[in-house]
Amino acid sequence: MSAPRVILASGSPQRREILERLGIEFEVRVSGAEEIVHGDPAEVVLANALLKARSVAVESGPGHLVIGCDTDVVVEEHIIGKPNDEVRAREYLAQLSGRSHRVLSGLALLGPGPDQVRTGVAESLVHFRDLTSAEMDRYLASGEWQGRAGGYAIQGRGSALVARVDGDITNVIGLPVGLMLDLAPELDL
Repeated sequence: MSAPRVILASGSPQRREILERLGIEFEVRVSGAEEIVHGDPAEVVLANALLKARSVAVESGPGHLVIGCDTDVVVEEHIIGKPNDEVRAREYLAQLSGRSHRVLSGLALLGPGPDQVRTGVAESLVHFRDLTSAEMDRYLASGEWQGRAGGYAIQGRGSALVARVDGDITNVIGLPVGLMLDLAPELDL
C-alpha cells in the first residue's frame, strides 16, 4: 500500500521544514478557519487543529491525509498566544524569564479514508533562563519573535533563551513528530 497524498493545512514555514526534513512529500493549503482563542488550553489547540484540517479537507476530497496543527504557549493555564507588537513580545519574554511554561500542540489528521479522524495533544515543558534586559533587547531587535507563539522561536536565536526542554522539541517548533507518527504510521519515513 502506498503512502497517502499529504496536505499540510498550514502556512507555517516551521511545519513545512519539519515535513521536508522527514522526507514526506506534501502540498500546502492554508486554512482560512477562524481560530478559537479562549478556553481550556488543550481543548483550544485541539479544536483549532480540527478546524484547520476540516477547512482544507472539504476542498481536497477523499484519498488525502490532511494535517492540521495548532501550537500555543501556556503560562499558569492561560494561552499567551503570538505577540502583536514588540511591547507585548517584551512582556511575554519577561513573563517567561526564569520560569517554566507548557507548549501544547493539537494535532488533527483527517483521511485518507472518508470519516477517518485521528487526533491528539502533545505537551512539552520549556524552562527559560533568567533573562537580562540586554538579552531581551537583542532578541527583540532580531525580529524573530514576530508571528511566534510566546514571542520566541526555539529553533533559532530563541534557543539562547532556553535552559532546557522536557518533551518533544518538534512540538515546541510547531509540529509534534512523535505524535504525528503515532497517529499516522502509514507516513513511511
